[in-house]
Amino acid sequence: MLKDIKILILSFVALFFIAFQSANDYFEISKNIEIFGAVYKTVNRDYVDEPKPGELMKVGIDAMLASLDPYTNYYTESQAEDAMIMRSGEYGGIGSRSIKREDYIYISDIFKGLAADKAGLKIGDKIVEINGKNFKGKSSDEVGNALKGAPNTKANLVVERNGQMVNIEINREEIKLKNVTYFGLADSETGYIRLDHFMMGAGQEVKDALIKLKAQGIKQVILDLRDNGGGLLHEAVNIVNVFIGSGEMVVYSDGRVMDAKKTYKTLDPATDANIPLVVLVNGRSASASEIVSGAIQDFDRGVVIGQKTFGKGLVQNVKPLIYRTQMKVTIAKYYIPSGRCIQELDYSNKGKDGKATILADSLKKKFKTRNGREVLDGGGVMPDIAMPVQKTSSIVQLLDRSYLIFDFASKYHAEHAQIGDMKNFMLTDKDYEDFKAYVKTTQFSQKNETETQLQKLIETAEKAEYASSLKDDFEKMKNTINTLKLQEMDQHKTEILQALRLEISRRYYYEEALFLNSFQNDPVVLKSFDIFKNKTDYQTLLGKK
Repeated sequence: MLKDIKILILSFVALFFIAFQSANDYFEISKNIEIFGAVYKTVNRDYVDEPKPGELMKVGIDAMLASLDPYTNYYTESQAEDAMIMRSGEYGGIGSRSIKREDYIYISDIFKGLAADKAGLKIGDKIVEINGKNFKGKSSDEVGNALKGAPNTKANLVVERNGQMVNIEINREEIKLKNVTYFGLADSETGYIRLDHFMMGAGQEVKDALIKLKAQGIKQVILDLRDNGGGLLHEAVNIVNVFIGSGEMVVYSDGRVMDAKKTYKTLDPATDANIPLVVLVNGRSASASEIVSGAIQDFDRGVVIGQKTFGKGLVQNVKPLIYRTQMKVTIAKYYIPSGRCIQELDYSNKGKDGKATILADSLKKKFKTRNGREVLDGGGVMPDIAMPVQKTSSIVQLLDRSYLIFDFASKYHAEHAQIGDMKNFMLTDKDYEDFKAYVKTTQFSQKNETETQLQKLIETAEKAEYASSLKDDFEKMKNTINTLKLQEMDQHKTEILQALRLEISRRYYYEEALFLNSFQNDPVVLKSFDIFKNKTDYQTLLGKK
């Protein structure tokens, strides 16, 4: 009896402190909302210049959420609509991508068979007008919004192409972005599936691609998740289910509230539970990509090749707010089959510089895959075969940043109606000399490090009034640097020709050119071929005896 009374008293005390804590938290929340409101009203009423209330509030909310993590975001009504489009992959538009160059927007990608392609828009076109309005100085978002619209409406463009103004009328259509941007035969026995998004339907697209590749007689498959920043968690589970049978726990999430505590299992029979599998990842493979690659690794279902993944083990949910606004909020961490969480940055413990801390190697915990291989938490997914990042020479980077490769490819496309089969398309020494001549007639819009330092020296000389005396010396140095850059081009001729070949091929073969090129030149893909050829190595990597 006395024991029961003690338990009752302790329970009452516990409930009292919980209630007191809740009341105290409520008071703090209420107090700070009042303070925030008072500051907001005072600024709007008394500030010397008239502020824009909506923009002011957006900045305040963004700054508040930025103190938590980069993934908790507030969306205005228009941003909420854009976010929905990103999750669904559907919108009314023309089917292109663009880049900002100085005062104008240029077309950088055309999706094969969609509205822009049908209307004759080309990669490299400079957008001058849209529907009679000049778009000089406009942002990428402004151009993008002008090009979007209801299906079956018109967008009238004036573009500059090879120095000529061209009028193009585009009939907007419903655009459905693909998750699987390419699949095909990498060689006679190897299928290749490139997954760029985890939007709705991603799992079905991977499944359909595998079925079609199997019908072509493949004996093994590569799933490429490089540069894939993630998306919908349940689609990651569906993709794992393509290679893993039903009833397997792929991922579970755990957070502060009950809604965050969920377990996700495969529901259907695998499309193929036995076909040899390689998954490609890199430092920009994040979130859902890490669930897929991590689960495949934990189940010892396939070999992961590439570089360490990004390390995002956080789950976000989109919450509707008032006035059709939304908020994406981090609600949980996720854990893959071995029990590890791959989150690398700790946003709850920030350093003196305000940046999230990285989990020390000494604090990382060891876990086991299904076959007993050792894996670690807290730092992304470590590939089974680590490959170095493919480096690009400084001269090719400079040519690329100056858009010389891009612009020469557009020029080449205008002068050549076709290039034939891409697999056999090669540039000649004459093409290289033509490119060098083209570079000589233009100026590098971007400077290398030596030129940057020289420019600083010139500016310093001008301040000290030495510039006129050193003018001839500076000009001589500039000319010498230009000569050295051309010499450096010759040193990297093979690499430059490869970059030109790829950029030119995109004008004829669209995104397919990127993947056809990788089958011949990508070290990570070529390593996959080697692993498939050596069955013993493949089995050993998976911990199978």
